[in-house]
Amino acid sequence: MNDKHISSQFDADLRDVSTRVLEMGGLAESQVAQAMYALANFSGETATQVLQQEDRINHMEVEIDTLMQRIIATRQPAAIDLRLLIAISKASANLERVGDEAARIARTVQRLINTGVSSRLRLPVADLQFECELACTQLRKALDAFARLDPAAALEVLKHDDQIDQEFDGLLRKLITYMMEDPRMISSSIDLVFVAKAIERVGDHAKNLAEAVIYVVKGTDVRHVALADVETAVR
Repeated sequence: MNDKHISSQFDADLRDVSTRVLEMGGLAESQVAQAMYALANFSGETATQVLQQEDRINHMEVEIDTLMQRIIATRQPAAIDLRLLIAISKASANLERVGDEAARIARTVQRLINTGVSSRLRLPVADLQFECELACTQLRKALDAFARLDPAAALEVLKHDDQIDQEFDGLLRKLITYMMEDPRMISSSIDLVFVAKAIERVGDHAKNLAEAVIYVVKGTDVRHVALADVETAVR
Protein backbone atom coordinates (compact mmCIF):
# COMPACT_ATOMS: atom_id res chain seq x y z
CA MET A 1 0.00 0.00 0.00
CA ASN A 2 2.72 2.49 -1.00
CA ASP A 3 0.61 4.75 -3.24
CA LYS A 4 -0.04 8.16 -1.73
CA HIS A 5 -3.47 9.67 -1.95
CA ILE A 6 -4.55 13.28 -1.78
CA SER A 7 -6.75 12.33 1.14
CA SER A 8 -4.81 11.00 4.11
CA GLN A 9 -8.14 9.76 5.45
CA PHE A 10 -8.50 7.59 2.34
CA ASP A 11 -5.13 6.01 3.14
CA ALA A 12 -6.28 5.41 6.70
CA ASP A 13 -9.54 3.85 5.50
CA LEU A 14 -7.67 1.47 3.18
CA ARG A 15 -5.25 0.46 5.93
CA ASP A 16 -8.12 -0.07 8.36
CA VAL A 17 -10.15 -2.34 6.11
CA SER A 18 -7.03 -4.26 4.98
CA THR A 19 -6.00 -4.81 8.60
CA ARG A 20 -9.46 -6.13 9.43
CA VAL A 21 -9.19 -8.65 6.59
CA LEU A 22 -5.85 -9.88 7.93
CA GLU A 23 -7.32 -10.17 11.45
CA MET A 24 -10.22 -12.13 10.02
CA GLY A 25 -7.78 -14.37 8.18
CA GLY A 26 -5.78 -15.06 11.33
CA LEU A 27 -8.95 -16.00 13.18
CA ALA A 28 -10.16 -18.25 10.35
CA GLU A 29 -6.81 -20.05 10.22
CA SER A 30 -6.88 -20.54 13.99
CA GLN A 31 -10.41 -21.94 13.76
CA VAL A 32 -9.34 -24.56 11.23
CA ALA A 33 -6.39 -25.61 13.38
CA GLN A 34 -8.61 -25.84 16.47
CA ALA A 35 -11.20 -27.88 14.60
CA MET A 36 -8.48 -30.30 13.52
CA TYR A 37 -7.24 -30.54 17.12
CA ALA A 38 -10.78 -31.32 18.23
CA LEU A 39 -10.99 -34.13 15.69
CA ALA A 40 -7.59 -35.61 16.46
CA ASN A 41 -8.30 -35.60 20.20
CA PHE A 42 -12.06 -36.12 20.14
CA SER A 43 -12.40 -32.96 22.19
CA GLY A 44 -16.02 -31.91 22.40
CA GLU A 45 -15.02 -28.84 24.38
CA THR A 46 -12.69 -27.61 21.63
CA ALA A 47 -15.33 -28.31 18.99
CA THR A 48 -17.80 -26.20 20.95
CA GLN A 49 -15.27 -23.36 21.16
CA VAL A 50 -14.86 -23.44 17.37
CA LEU A 51 -18.60 -23.17 16.88
CA GLN A 52 -18.87 -20.33 19.38
CA GLN A 53 -16.30 -18.35 17.38
CA GLU A 54 -18.19 -18.81 14.10
CA ASP A 55 -20.43 -15.81 14.78
CA ARG A 56 -17.36 -13.63 15.32
CA ILE A 57 -16.06 -14.41 11.81
CA ASN A 58 -19.50 -13.77 10.32
CA HIS A 59 -19.70 -10.46 12.16
CA MET A 60 -16.27 -9.43 10.88
CA GLU A 61 -17.39 -10.05 7.29
CA VAL A 62 -20.40 -7.78 7.81
CA GLU A 63 -18.18 -5.06 9.34
CA ILE A 64 -15.78 -5.21 6.41
CA ASP A 65 -18.64 -5.01 3.91
CA THR A 66 -19.99 -1.95 5.73
CA LEU A 67 -16.61 -0.24 5.63
CA MET A 68 -16.27 -1.10 1.95
CA GLN A 69 -19.61 0.49 1.12
CA ARG A 70 -18.68 3.65 3.01
CA ILE A 71 -15.30 3.95 1.30
CA ILE A 72 -16.75 3.45 -2.17
CA ALA A 73 -19.57 5.90 -1.53
CA THR A 74 -17.43 8.67 -0.04
CA ARG A 75 -14.01 8.29 -1.70
CA GLN A 76 -14.92 7.22 -5.25
CA PRO A 77 -11.72 5.17 -5.68
CA ALA A 78 -10.24 4.49 -9.10
CA ALA A 79 -7.66 2.18 -10.70
CA ILE A 80 -5.59 0.12 -8.23
CA ASP A 81 -7.56 1.33 -5.21
CA LEU A 82 -10.81 0.13 -6.70
CA ARG A 83 -9.22 -3.22 -7.55
CA LEU A 84 -7.96 -3.44 -3.97
CA LEU A 85 -11.44 -2.86 -2.58
CA ILE A 86 -12.88 -5.50 -4.91
CA ALA A 87 -10.17 -7.92 -3.77
CA ILE A 88 -10.91 -7.12 -0.12
CA SER A 89 -14.56 -7.97 -0.69
CA LYS A 90 -13.61 -11.29 -2.27
CA ALA A 91 -11.09 -12.01 0.47
CA SER A 92 -13.58 -11.47 3.30
CA ALA A 93 -16.12 -13.71 1.56
CA ASN A 94 -13.56 -16.48 1.15
CA LEU A 95 -12.38 -16.17 4.74
CA GLU A 96 -15.96 -16.38 5.99
CA ARG A 97 -16.24 -19.66 4.09
CA VAL A 98 -13.02 -20.88 5.70
CA GLY A 99 -14.75 -20.31 9.02
CA ASP A 100 -17.71 -22.29 7.72
CA GLU A 101 -15.42 -25.21 6.91
CA ALA A 102 -13.93 -25.10 10.41
CA ALA A 103 -17.45 -25.15 11.85
CA ARG A 104 -18.34 -28.09 9.61
CA ILE A 105 -15.39 -30.08 10.99
CA ALA A 106 -16.36 -29.14 14.56
CA ARG A 107 -19.93 -30.36 14.02
CA THR A 108 -18.56 -33.63 12.67
CA VAL A 109 -16.51 -34.06 15.83
CA GLN A 110 -19.60 -33.49 17.96
CA ARG A 111 -21.58 -35.98 15.89
CA LEU A 112 -18.88 -38.65 16.18
CA ILE A 113 -18.64 -38.16 19.93
CA ASN A 114 -22.41 -38.17 20.41
CA THR A 115 -22.77 -41.44 18.49
CA GLY A 116 -20.10 -43.08 20.64
CA VAL A 117 -17.93 -43.99 17.67
CA SER A 118 -14.75 -42.42 18.97
CA SER A 119 -13.62 -45.47 20.94
CA ARG A 120 -13.49 -47.74 17.89
CA LEU A 121 -12.88 -45.38 15.00
CA ARG A 122 -9.93 -46.13 12.74
CA LEU A 123 -8.98 -42.50 12.27
CA PRO A 124 -6.23 -41.53 9.80
CA VAL A 125 -5.13 -38.74 12.12
CA ALA A 126 -1.69 -38.20 10.62
CA ASP A 127 -3.10 -37.96 7.09
CA LEU A 128 -5.82 -35.50 8.06
CA GLN A 129 -3.38 -33.41 10.09
CA PHE A 130 -0.94 -33.27 7.20
CA GLU A 131 -3.67 -32.16 4.79
CA CYS A 132 -4.74 -29.53 7.32
CA GLU A 133 -1.16 -28.28 7.73
CA LEU A 134 -0.86 -27.92 3.96
CA ALA A 135 -4.13 -25.98 3.77
CA CYS A 136 -3.28 -23.70 6.70
CA THR A 137 0.17 -23.03 5.26
CA GLN A 138 -1.41 -22.08 1.95
CA LEU A 139 -3.85 -19.76 3.70
CA ARG A 140 -1.07 -18.16 5.75
CA LYS A 141 1.05 -17.56 2.64
CA ALA A 142 -1.92 -16.12 0.75
CA LEU A 143 -2.65 -13.72 3.62
CA ASP A 144 1.01 -12.70 3.71
CA ALA A 145 0.93 -12.07 -0.04
CA PHE A 146 -2.20 -9.97 0.49
CA ALA A 147 -0.59 -7.97 3.30
CA ARG A 148 2.41 -7.13 1.09
CA LEU A 149 0.50 -7.08 -2.21
CA ASP A 150 3.15 -9.46 -3.52
CA PRO A 151 2.09 -11.17 -6.77
CA ALA A 152 5.18 -13.41 -6.81
CA ALA A 153 4.27 -14.79 -3.37
CA ALA A 154 0.67 -15.23 -4.54
CA LEU A 155 1.93 -17.18 -7.55
CA GLU A 156 3.77 -19.58 -5.22
CA VAL A 157 0.45 -20.32 -3.50
CA LEU A 158 -1.09 -21.23 -6.86
CA LYS A 159 1.86 -23.45 -7.73
CA HIS A 160 1.33 -25.57 -4.60
CA ASP A 161 -2.44 -25.88 -4.83
CA ASP A 162 -2.26 -29.37 -6.35
CA GLN A 163 -0.57 -30.76 -3.24
CA ILE A 164 -3.76 -30.46 -1.20
CA ASP A 165 -5.81 -32.05 -3.99
CA GLN A 166 -3.40 -34.97 -4.13
CA GLU A 167 -3.55 -35.42 -0.37
CA PHE A 168 -7.35 -35.41 -0.49
CA ASP A 169 -7.33 -38.09 -3.20
CA GLY A 170 -5.03 -40.26 -1.05
CA LEU A 171 -7.25 -39.84 1.99
CA LEU A 172 -10.31 -40.73 -0.05
CA ARG A 173 -8.72 -43.97 -1.24
CA LYS A 174 -7.71 -44.87 2.31
CA LEU A 175 -11.19 -44.23 3.71
CA ILE A 176 -12.79 -46.27 0.92
CA THR A 177 -10.47 -49.13 1.89
CA TYR A 178 -11.60 -48.83 5.51
CA MET A 179 -15.24 -49.05 4.44
CA MET A 180 -14.59 -52.10 2.26
CA GLU A 181 -12.74 -53.90 5.05
CA ASP A 182 -15.30 -53.17 7.76
CA PRO A 183 -18.87 -52.15 6.82
CA ARG A 184 -19.37 -50.91 10.40
CA MET A 185 -16.97 -48.09 9.54
CA ILE A 186 -19.03 -46.76 6.63
CA SER A 187 -20.88 -44.04 8.53
CA SER A 188 -17.84 -42.66 10.37
CA SER A 189 -15.63 -42.93 7.27
CA ILE A 190 -18.15 -40.92 5.26
CA ASP A 191 -17.99 -38.26 7.98
CA LEU A 192 -14.22 -38.15 7.57
CA VAL A 193 -14.54 -37.84 3.80
CA PHE A 194 -16.49 -34.65 4.42
CA VAL A 195 -13.80 -33.47 6.83
CA ALA A 196 -11.10 -34.07 4.23
CA LYS A 197 -13.21 -32.22 1.67
CA ALA A 198 -13.67 -29.30 4.06
CA ILE A 199 -9.90 -29.04 4.46
CA GLU A 200 -9.45 -29.17 0.69
CA ARG A 201 -11.87 -26.27 0.36
CA VAL A 202 -9.75 -24.23 2.78
CA GLY A 203 -6.96 -24.64 0.25
CA ASP A 204 -9.32 -23.54 -2.52
CA HIS A 205 -10.15 -20.37 -0.61
CA ALA A 206 -6.42 -19.68 -0.13
CA LYS A 207 -6.02 -20.03 -3.88
CA ASN A 208 -8.87 -17.58 -4.47
CA LEU A 209 -7.20 -15.06 -2.17
CA ALA A 210 -3.90 -15.44 -4.01
CA GLU A 211 -5.65 -14.85 -7.33
CA ALA A 212 -7.17 -11.68 -5.90
CA VAL A 213 -3.71 -10.39 -4.99
CA ILE A 214 -2.53 -10.82 -8.58
CA TYR A 215 -5.65 -9.03 -9.79
CA VAL A 216 -4.97 -6.04 -7.52
CA VAL A 217 -1.36 -5.59 -8.55
CA LYS A 218 -1.42 -6.63 -12.19
CA GLY A 219 -5.01 -5.79 -13.10
CA THR A 220 -5.40 -9.25 -14.64
CA ASP A 221 -8.11 -11.74 -13.70
CA VAL A 222 -6.29 -15.08 -13.46
CA ARG A 223 -9.22 -17.21 -12.36
CA HIS A 224 -9.62 -20.32 -14.51
CA VAL A 225 -6.35 -19.51 -16.26
CA ALA A 226 -3.56 -22.03 -16.90
CA LEU A 227 -0.66 -21.73 -14.46
CA ALA A 228 1.81 -20.97 -17.25
CA ASP A 229 -0.33 -18.02 -18.32
CA VAL A 230 -0.53 -16.79 -14.73
CA GLU A 231 3.26 -16.88 -14.52
CA THR A 232 3.40 -14.74 -17.66
CA ALA A 233 0.95 -12.25 -16.16
CA VAL A 234 2.96 -11.94 -12.97
CA ARG A 235 6.25 -11.22 -14.73
